[in-house]
Amino acid sequence: MEERYKLSYIICVVRNFADRVGLTIRQAFNYLYRYKGIAFLEECYPAEHTLSIENAVDDLLVICKRNGGGLS
Repeated sequence: MEERYKLSYIICVVRNFADRVGLTIRQAFNYLYRYKGIAFLEECYPAEHTLSIENAVDDLLVICKRNGGGLS
């Protein structure tokens, strides 16, 4: 059951990330996957899902930038 919640959470965060940076959902997912944002959400789900979606998007921008991403 937790996997279902984790997947729903990741989808929600990806959509909000896409809106924030002006990408399509597909482009946002590809960017987050390439620059380790999806892996971060999976690994840190227990802590991240307790924060606001805006905080999660902020964290993704930092993580992806550290891994070579160019969005801010």
